[in-house]
Amino acid sequence: MTLAEARTGEKVRIERIADPEFRLLALRMGIGEGEEVALEEVIPGGPILVRRQRQRVAVGRSLARRIRVHLVR
Repeated sequence: MTLAEARTGEKVRIERIADPEFRLLALRMGIGEGEEVALEEVIPGGPILVRRQRQRVAVGRSLARRIRVHLVR
């Protein structure tokens, strides 16, 4: 599943960011492979707000579609 497919309130672990350019962009936002993030809000037609520790990050849909994740229970 991708980050774009996750739902509000879910906690996910980032498995893979395949595209090197997008991986670098995600790392600049503090999101890397192996990180756990919580989906705070999925804005219809807009970005996805995720929380990593105390930091909130808005991830655009095009980047979210390139981030492979799995649910954390």
